Amino acid sequence: MRLDKFLSDMKCATRSQLKKDIRAGLVTVNGEIVRQSDYTVDEKQDKICYKGNAYEYEKFVYYMLNKPAGVVSATEDKREKTVVDLLKDIGRNDLFPMGRLDKDTEGLLIMTNDGVLAHELLSPTKHVEKVYECTLAVPFDGIQKEALEKGVDIGEKKLTMPAKVVILEEKKIALTIMEGKFHQVKRMLQAVGNEVIYLKRVCMGGLALDESLQPGQYRKLTSKEVMLLQEKQ
Repeated sequence: MRLDKFLSDMKCATRSQLKKDIRAGLVTVNGEIVRQSDYTVDEKQDKICYKGNAYEYEKFVYYMLNKPAGVVSATEDKREKTVVDLLKDIGRNDLFPMGRLDKDTEGLLIMTNDGVLAHELLSPTKHVEKVYECTLAVPFDGIQKEALEKGVDIGEKKLTMPAKVVILEEKKIALTIMEGKFHQVKRMLQAVGNEVIYLKRVCMGGLALDESLQPGQYRKLTSKEVMLLQEKQ
């Protein structure tokens, strides 16, 4: 692979800027300064440094983010802080959120640059399970549970798919759904006469949120976790 392509794929800078920086001696390969943009590197073995920072080639990357409230699930926003802003220090600018969480919703969000996997997991035909912890305004009862598990009318052409409900406390449940309609969880609880006052996604596609991550913190997925998601394709 060409040196400038490697650094471009790592989103270090624009291709034109990289050419200038390479000529200026800001790039080393295995400890030696290289000034030719078309220099051939072995992306799997060579140690490549740009402005003193080492880069390892990864075509696709996957991060688990514990999304905090007050941050929007978008790649850019002129007024609001985005989930991409929370990962600015990893040296890549090609990440996007796999799906969306409402601004006031916390919890599991996968950040990646793998468009194919994201498309597969978000496809309505895949029915990927998503688990939410919901804190409610009023006590939750068996009648509401039965309704959610049968499917409820949230103003769409069809009822929601049957959900799974676990009552955790008088005003707290774990709700598992296999769809991703706009504000779906909130609309489902409204449909049974309740209201969500706090919402947190704790699982998606069998991948559980790492509870050691505080809101706003993130980590790379392990190879096992990536395989778990890929199995849903």
